[in-house]
Amino acid sequence: MPITDETRIILFNTLKKNLQKYAPSMVVKTDTKNTAYELIGNKPVPYGYDKKIIPGMFFASIAQRKDSVTFYFFPSYMNTKLNEVAPSIYKCLKGKTCFHFKKEEQLNEEELKALIQKGVGVWEKSGYMK
Repeated sequence: MPITDETRIILFNTLKKNLQKYAPSMVVKTDTKNTAYELIGNKPVPYGYDKKIIPGMFFASIAQRKDSVTFYFFPSYMNTKLNEVAPSIYKCLKGKTCFHFKKEEQLNEEELKALIQKGVGVWEKSGYMK
């Protein structure tokens, strides 16, 4: 069954609400009403083979797609033990950092809160935040 517009908005808003709690300490790079939201670290860091300084390391983003709401969560790439914090959310992982949600039941908000909080800890420990 295809995802409804109502479900897509509920999933997007749930993800965004939980990421916004960290927006004062992180930088909002993109905020397009109900279609995209992106957070980066608040400290300029070297990136890539040439160590070019970027304004902040990508942390997470949300985007609405035709068939799902995607949640890109970069700390999951750097710390594979995060799946222990959010086992039901990790069932929606496609690849290394991209979660695809098609139903409200797939997004456990308590696990999401714990996952984001642990991810922020990974970012602080890695030196991507002041």
